[in-house]
Amino acid sequence: MRVIAGSAKSLPLRTVRGSSTRPTTDRIKETLFNIIAPRISGCRFLDLFSGSGGIGIEALSRGAEMAVFVETDRAALQVIRQNLQFTRLADRARVLGMEAVHAVLSMNGEAPFDVIFMDPPYGHDLERKILEALAENTIADESTLILVEASSGTDFPYLEEMGYEMTRDKRYGSNRHVFIRRIPVVQKSRLSGKL
Repeated sequence: MRVIAGSAKSLPLRTVRGSSTRPTTDRIKETLFNIIAPRISGCRFLDLFSGSGGIGIEALSRGAEMAVFVETDRAALQVIRQNLQFTRLADRARVLGMEAVHAVLSMNGEAPFDVIFMDPPYGHDLERKILEALAENTIADESTLILVEASSGTDFPYLEEMGYEMTRDKRYGSNRHVFIRRIPVVQKSRLSGKL
C-alpha cells in the first residue's frame, strides 16, 4: 500500500498484520480520489474505521486541511501514528482510539466535515448506525459528502427516511463506494408535501 498522489506521493504505508483490517486497494483508492478530487484541497476529512489510515493519509497528502482518524484496534492505531509520522502529515491529523459511533457522538458540537469516509466491517449494519449518529449531528451538514465503502450486496433502503439520498454508486465487483448526502431542508419539505 502506498500514497498515490500529493506531498507524500509514492511513500509506502505500513499495514496491520492479520485480518483485523481490510485495506482499500491502491487501484480502488485511486479511482475514489479521482472522483472526489475537487473536494479535497483545504477540506476537513473524517476517516472512520481507519485501519492503517491509508484513506485519510491520502486526503492529507492531496491537500486536506486536517483529518481525523477513528479506529479501535490497538495495533492499527499504532500503525496509523507511524504512517502519519513517516509521511510527515501528523501535524494536521487527530487520532481517536474509540468505537466509531461513540467518536461521532463525542464530536457533536464541532464544525462540519467536508468529507466523511467509512469502511466498516461488512455484515454488521454499522453503516446504518453511523448514519443514525450523523443525522442530528453538527459534524455533517447538507454540504458534507458521506462515503461508504461496503460490500456489493449491502443495501441502503433506509436512507430517505433518515433524511439522506444516494447521489452515486460506484461498483468494483465485490464491493462498492456509495456517495450519500443529507437531503436539503427545502427538498425534504417538498418530498413530505409541505410546500
